[in-house]
Amino acid sequence: MIVQLGSQAAALLWTTATTKSMGKSLLMSQFGDSLLVMSLARSLLTLFMKKLLEKALPRDDGSVGVIILTGKGTKAFCSGGDQSMRSKDGYADKESFGRLNVLDLQVQIRRLPKPVIAMVAGYAIGGGHVLHMVCDLTIAAENAIFGQTGPKVGSFDAGYGSSIMSRLVGPKKAREMWFLTRFYTASEAEKMGLVNTVVPLEKLEEETVKWCREILRNSPTAIRVLKAALNAVDDGHAGLQELGGNATLIFYGTEEGNEGKNAYLQHRPPNFSKFPRLP
Repeated sequence: MIVQLGSQAAALLWTTATTKSMGKSLLMSQFGDSLLVMSLARSLLTLFMKKLLEKALPRDDGSVGVIILTGKGTKAFCSGGDQSMRSKDGYADKESFGRLNVLDLQVQIRRLPKPVIAMVAGYAIGGGHVLHMVCDLTIAAENAIFGQTGPKVGSFDAGYGSSIMSRLVGPKKAREMWFLTRFYTASEAEKMGLVNTVVPLEKLEEETVKWCREILRNSPTAIRVLKAALNAVDDGHAGLQELGGNATLIFYGTEEGNEGKNAYLQHRPPNFSKFPRLP
């Protein structure tokens, strides 16, 4: 992943970034205000890049509050799996067996307790289109192009690529996008609810950072629980587990929760009578 800067106004916001490289495929920039930018160096996802993305998602880094996922340059956000790496059992690099690692990546983005914003310029098609859909928000440039290519190349995404799309644009439109494999402009994508907003290309970074700043002003715990709650209906028992885990995390920090733990450690009966039974 490589961070690629665009407009001069936006570049001023990036100058204090601390940059870390993870080989030729990954370069992340972190800013003092809890903002992390991760940018795809290639428009095609290889198995190696998917593994790097999985490792790079900062679940345990308390200094990061919002993640921006984007592509290098302005021609493509991501155009999906590299068909030259495709084998009979998934996508494989030269010394690896085939796997559909992108499915694990999609789950990790959904379960990450921090917002992930897709900043899209150029093509977001195929697996790249699914990648932006599993992100929490999508900010698109006017030159962005969206669509699915699977049936053209003998492939499909019967998981999030179908279910989340149907949630976003409705069942009929989702069928149209998959069955006809058409491409759609940023304006068309906004009208069907596929993206949050569309801005001129030169304003893309500036607008995305503006959205991040607004999110970072709010309660991180509230954002965490809301993300889990909004995902729970689509993620089944796994979604409920994530939501329930967040509720437990909050309860552990309360006086009532600590009364039970302290009573156990002090070898005494817990006194929960002092806590109200709220209506």
